[in-house]
Amino acid sequence: MPRYLSMIRVDEQNAPAEGPSPELMERMGALIEEMTKAGVMLDTAGLAPTSEGTRVTWSGGKISCTDGPFTESKEVIGGYSIVQAKDKAEAVEWTKRFLRTHEEFWNITVEVREIVGG
Repeated sequence: MPRYLSMIRVDEQNAPAEGPSPELMERMGALIEEMTKAGVMLDTAGLAPTSEGTRVTWSGGKISCTDGPFTESKEVIGGYSIVQAKDKAEAVEWTKRFLRTHEEFWNITVEVREIVGG
């Protein structure tokens, strides 16, 4: 069965300073539990803010490292999930359910892509 990587992009500048609400965490936890029991969820996690990250770039035959935050980025990858689904349509449906756990003030985009190989 195909696996899909969902890259959860958030607007780090406009995300709530206090982070996700307890109610959101409860809804998200229930959905993750349902997905795990259904054999769909293989892995998921949130990521530390870009201020704690480092970009490693290969360009012109040289490596450079840049510590965050990365102010030129409006949307950043705030988390990910890896799901196993019969097809991309099913992976997208699970993604829609994930997005609906959030309050209306969140601005989130999730990119769903099939994992090839491995």
